[in-house]
Amino acid sequence: MTGNVRGKGSEPFCAVVSRIVVFPQDNVDTDQIIPARFLKITDKAGVGTHLFEDLRRAPDGSLKQDFPLNMKENEGAAILLAGRNFGCGSSREHAPWALVGAGFRAVISTSFADIFKNNALKNGLLPVVVDAATWSALAAAASSRGQVRIDLQEQEVQWQGGNVVFAIDSFARTCLLEGTDELGYILSREGAIAAYEQRRERGGQS
Repeated sequence: MTGNVRGKGSEPFCAVVSRIVVFPQDNVDTDQIIPARFLKITDKAGVGTHLFEDLRRAPDGSLKQDFPLNMKENEGAAILLAGRNFGCGSSREHAPWALVGAGFRAVISTSFADIFKNNALKNGLLPVVVDAATWSALAAAASSRGQVRIDLQEQEVQWQGGNVVFAIDSFARTCLLEGTDELGYILSREGAIAAYEQRRERGGQS
């Protein structure tokens, strides 16, 4: 089995150009991203409809018109500008599932919870860490309805009047660029692995 083999990855991620949804609340935990009652869902399909379920809806179930994701001007946006320590709390892959299912390809923040960051990278969601000054500049770009470009190949965020380079683990970057996960990455290199094993066996026999 060779070629573009995928595990549970997503579409290849190279560059995203989009408006930004600003959600400045700090310490947003995974239960706020996707409430625990939805963890029974084992298929990614449909999880995105419950993103921030308890934050974006009133007690009667109606959508809060002032919640960022409910605003018409934010429809179709693929980049979320989040407050610090985003994704804290319990570990649940459903959190990045919900964000990706709602159309987001990247989340920008000054800091992420480590478990959420790792889960995001494994599920096709790019977490980008920036400093406070960059965060403010991006928020200003969002208020003026400006477009932001995130180029994973170059590891750069670009907006009108500025740009910044971000860090990312090299293996996670490769998986995102190829639209695969660890399993898919290994399977796509099955031929090379088999050739190595054959060379090793011949060496052991000689």
